Amino acid sequence: MASDQSNNQSVERAASVLNAFLTGRPELRVSDVAKATGLGTSTASRLLATLESLEFVERDPVSGLYRLGTAPITLGGVALNQHPVHREARQIAQDLAASLGLGVNVAVRRGDSMFYLLNFEGRLAPRGFVLTGQRKPLHATGIGKCLLLGLDGAGRRALLPALPGYTALTITDHDRLDAELDAVARRGHATETEELALSRACVAAPIRDGSGAIAAAISISGPLSAIDLPARQDELARTVIEAADSISVGLGYVGPTQPGYAPGASPARSPR
Repeated sequence: MASDQSNNQSVERAASVLNAFLTGRPELRVSDVAKATGLGTSTASRLLATLESLEFVERDPVSGLYRLGTAPITLGGVALNQHPVHREARQIAQDLAASLGLGVNVAVRRGDSMFYLLNFEGRLAPRGFVLTGQRKPLHATGIGKCLLLGLDGAGRRALLPALPGYTALTITDHDRLDAELDAVARRGHATETEELALSRACVAAPIRDGSGAIAAAISISGPLSAIDLPARQDELARTVIEAADSISVGLGYVGPTQPGYAPGASPARSPR
C-alpha cells in the first residue's frame, strides 16, 4: 500500500510539473516550476530532468529554460486521431473553413467548460495561435450554449453556479441564459456576438451521437466584419446545421425514434 501511494504521488507530481507549462509562458525556470507546483526546488529539478529524458520537456542549452517537448505532441495527436468526433468532423470542418474563408471549430464539454477538439482557420479569420486543446466558458460561447442544451435548468445551475462576465454583452444571469437556450433549442442553432471577446462572433449547432445525446458542437466564427451575422445569420445557420447533421450521422445518429424523445430538446432534423 505504501509503495502504491508513493508511486501515485510521483505521478501526480510529474503531472503537476507538466501542468505548470499551461499558464501561457512558453519557457520556465526551475524556480518557476517549483513555485507553480509547490514542490521544493530540488524535487522540481529532479522531475524536470526525468521528464527531459522522456522528451516530455526540453531544456534550452543557452538559456537553461525549460519548455514542453515533443512527447506531449505525439500523445495529443494520437488522442485526437482516436476520438470519434474528431475523426468524423475533421474533413467536414476543414472543407467548410476553406469554402467560407471563416474559422470552423469543434468542441466537446469537459466538466464546466468546453474543450476544443479541432479548429481550422479560413483566409478571412486568421489566428496567431492554435485553439485545439484550449478550454473556454460554456455560457459565453456559441458552442458552449449548444453543449448546455444537454442539461436542464437545474443541471446548468449546479454545473455553473456563477456566470462570469467577459464583456458587457456576456450573459451573467441564469434566467436570461434559460431564455437564450430555449431559443437555441427552437431554431436549432446558437449565436454569440462579442460575449467572450470583442469584435468576434459565431454561429453554432449541436452534434449528436448514436444515442441521440449531444456529444459535441460545431461553430463557424470570425471577426465581425468577416462573418457579418446581421446579414448572413440564416445562411450560416443552415450551413452549420448541415455540417452538424453530417457529423452526427457519421456518429450513428438517425434522428428521434420514440415519442417524447428529447435528450437535448432541439428540433428533429433529417439526416443529410
